[in-house]
Amino acid sequence: MRTTFVRRTVLTTSAVSLALLVTACGAAEKADAKGDAEPSASAPASAASAAPTGKGKTGAAVAGLLLTQGDLPDHTFSDFSLDGPGGRDTSTSDKPECKVLAQLQTSVPLGTPTGAARTSVLAPTRSSATAVTLASYAGKGAEETFSAVKTASRTCAGGYLAGHYGDTLQITKVSSGAYAAAGDEALALTFETDTGGEALPTLVFVRKGDTVAAFSTASDARTVDQGKPVVDAQVAKLG
Repeated sequence: MRTTFVRRTVLTTSAVSLALLVTACGAAEKADAKGDAEPSASAPASAASAAPTGKGKTGAAVAGLLLTQGDLPDHTFSDFSLDGPGGRDTSTSDKPECKVLAQLQTSVPLGTPTGAARTSVLAPTRSSATAVTLASYAGKGAEETFSAVKTASRTCAGGYLAGHYGDTLQITKVSSGAYAAAGDEALALTFETDTGGEALPTLVFVRKGDTVAAFSTASDARTVDQGKPVVDAQVAKLG
């Protein structure tokens, strides 16, 4: 990953996005040294534990649904677990209704899930990395969470101030659109800032049954793709 991008990222994106890219690139370098990519530590969940129950899935069941190296062998996986740095919510916003978007930008699960898990995936070209966050909810929690994000994408279209770890970033525009053929509901979000037009991570938010999946793709280009291979593979794994 180019150092110019790392410097630019400090000025234009959240600390979590920077950590994601640095971690992903570091994992790729280790994989090169070993001649093979390090697999994710997530263990596969049984069909019974992964099935919706109305009570939400456990953390172990959600972790079992998370993408691993075997699902995308040409990509590089690195540890971005919720137990490590950036695993807790420190997001703020000057508009309470927009906080859900600021929280999504840090790849932290929304609300109170029954189980959650997270990983990061570096593209074969090493030019982009995608943080994948899965969360399961009891009752209608997943539907309500998706609805909250969809509402915020409209309400906050004109911008808001996002805060992360004491730093702030002025979002000037939020654009939303449908993401084709993904889960029961899907939404793609792009953001603009007042920092000169550099690309912020693109978000894709998907609901499949009682589970929601958030994908934040950061790139070293001025335009960011949606991490489509990662999104498609993860949604397929959700069943």
